[in-house]
Amino acid sequence: MASIGAGLEGIVATTSKICYIDGDQGILSYSGYNIHSLAEHATFEEVIYLLWHGKLPTKSELGDLKSALVAERDLPPEVISFLKGAPKGASPMDVLRTAVSMLSLYDPLAADNSIEASTKKAMKLMARVSTLVTSYDRLRKAEDVVPGDNSLSYAANFLYTLTGKKPDSVMERVFDVALILHADHELNASTFAARVTAATLSDMYSSVTSAIGALKGPLHGGANEAVIQFLLKTTSSDDAAAKVKQDLDNKIKISGFGHRVYHVLDPRAIHLKKLSEELGKSTGHLDLFEKSARVEATVRELKNLNANVDFYSASTYYSLGIPVDLFTPIFAVSRMAGWTAHILEQYRNNRLIRPRADYLGAPDGLPWVPLEERA
Repeated sequence: MASIGAGLEGIVATTSKICYIDGDQGILSYSGYNIHSLAEHATFEEVIYLLWHGKLPTKSELGDLKSALVAERDLPPEVISFLKGAPKGASPMDVLRTAVSMLSLYDPLAADNSIEASTKKAMKLMARVSTLVTSYDRLRKAEDVVPGDNSLSYAANFLYTLTGKKPDSVMERVFDVALILHADHELNASTFAARVTAATLSDMYSSVTSAIGALKGPLHGGANEAVIQFLLKTTSSDDAAAKVKQDLDNKIKISGFGHRVYHVLDPRAIHLKKLSEELGKSTGHLDLFEKSARVEATVRELKNLNANVDFYSASTYYSLGIPVDLFTPIFAVSRMAGWTAHILEQYRNNRLIRPRADYLGAPDGLPWVPLEERA
């Protein structure tokens, strides 16, 4: 069997109509719509529809989607009880993973894998993942859960139910674009995990639970938490640059730089950099943007590495008043759109995903050694 690169690097594992990436040209598009066009013109709700259906919604279709997201966002009482009783200090990603799995217990369609039923489950998951994250954060702080406001967009409603305050237009648009940028990214680790689970004809909830488990890892969804923790430990742009140089001299990896697929600047980072600066000016966190920009320049100069989507999302989320340990759950909120789109695509043209391994162990035919004779 031919040898392959570690981590399946460069291997094409399936066909898809959902997401296109050209890592050499820095291109990312969803169903033919370039990420720059979507970031400038689309709403997150339009992107959800695009990922699920392969086309932009009409005004009527968009209205139906928004209405369904509102209608499905309330959680079963049993799941609320779980959120209230989660151990103090529990990781929000662990809570989210368990809560999403619990949702299947209270869905009469849970075992129905038809496209019609799975599409309804995708809608429920998309609506409820936001409620799970914001409700848990408030409950762990002994605060009342904030009911959603039907007049608000998905992005604005998330910030409102998290903080209890309606965001201004800048905050709403910044968060909306951030959700768009994170919505899908081809066969990243969590999406691949979701498709592998779905390919066994397991259900939508199990597939998404697999994805959340993969996203939790610091090599996938947790990088922006490390970025903000680094920035908060520095006192100025000069100090941030000095610490980066020190870490690089000590062979310590700088989070938020480099990407398995992109060999040029991550196109999502272009928008997040602008958002970080804009939001920093309006919220009084411009120092975080300035330190980020200095770190980016230093790493590019010393290591010729570009910032990825995680780097500027860190300062963006922090400026929005989002707790640091919710950064990765918010990634899951956005990526739920892509995960469910890929699961539906897998169901429509399914074949069990069963790759092979390049065996490097001892040759077949070793002589059996009785237990008493083994050294």
